[in-house]
Amino acid sequence: MARFSINILGCGSATPSLRHQPSSQIVDFRDNLMMIDCGEGTQLAMRRMRLKFSRLTHIFISHLHGDHVLGLPGLLSTMALHGKTGRVTVHTFPDGIRLLKNVVEFFCREPGYEIVFEPVSHEGGIVFEDNSLTVEAFPLYHRIPCVGYIFREKQKQRHLIGDMVKFLEIPVSRLHGIRNGDDYVKQDGTVIPNSHITTDPDPSMSYAYCSDTLYNPQVASAVRGVDTIYHEATYIDADMNKAHDRGHSTASEAARIALEAGADRLIIGHYSKSYENENQHLAEASAIFPNTILGNEGLTVNLL
Repeated sequence: MARFSINILGCGSATPSLRHQPSSQIVDFRDNLMMIDCGEGTQLAMRRMRLKFSRLTHIFISHLHGDHVLGLPGLLSTMALHGKTGRVTVHTFPDGIRLLKNVVEFFCREPGYEIVFEPVSHEGGIVFEDNSLTVEAFPLYHRIPCVGYIFREKQKQRHLIGDMVKFLEIPVSRLHGIRNGDDYVKQDGTVIPNSHITTDPDPSMSYAYCSDTLYNPQVASAVRGVDTIYHEATYIDADMNKAHDRGHSTASEAARIALEAGADRLIIGHYSKSYENENQHLAEASAIFPNTILGNEGLTVNLL
């Protein structure tokens, strides 16, 4: 079965601590690695999780606070030293392109691979698409412009019923269309409905990354129908005023977003270093949305 997994490299907030690193994740889609945010220590976290630099193709930046971008120059430089080839595309706001491009060019003068910067609109929209996947940005509500990202697997092909294909002697040239839903028309004009030749495809999965943001029902609207949501949960309810003053959410507010969006699963993270553990975060989120997982460095969540 094709892979679609989320690998958490860092789930702390603002500054590194002895327990958590700044924000970064890797989406592994069919062995193609795509990074979301790149805080300090990201390249070391990739090594610990045995995620190969050679397979990293895209980096999506949610916003331009240091704990989400300061690992980028070091990562791209190390990839050059490791003989990375091909292309890496960095998706960020136009301001980020102007800033990061100069820094990367200074520290990574001859990368040996192509580094491309692609602009992301503050209003969101499709930022990447291939035959199997789309990546869509959507607005979040932080102290500075910020977006989240939705990774949506496109509809998969239907499964052929081998005995029917053999019985009807369907030419190989017609099988691709039938997998995509076409009926089979015999030479005498007889139409064989697709449902007689195939079974339903495997479900297509989706993942939403909600970076730094205040609670806002529009976030739930943007990610409605997504299977798994990661949502920042910097604080617990006792510190709600602090959360709102700093443009963040509490664990219970993250759970409300998942509930309102109709998600199947919630992962929380971006914890403030002021807590000794995240037991209260989990308790408050689970009381609203039971299928909540505590994000942690080294955690892999399989969507399939």
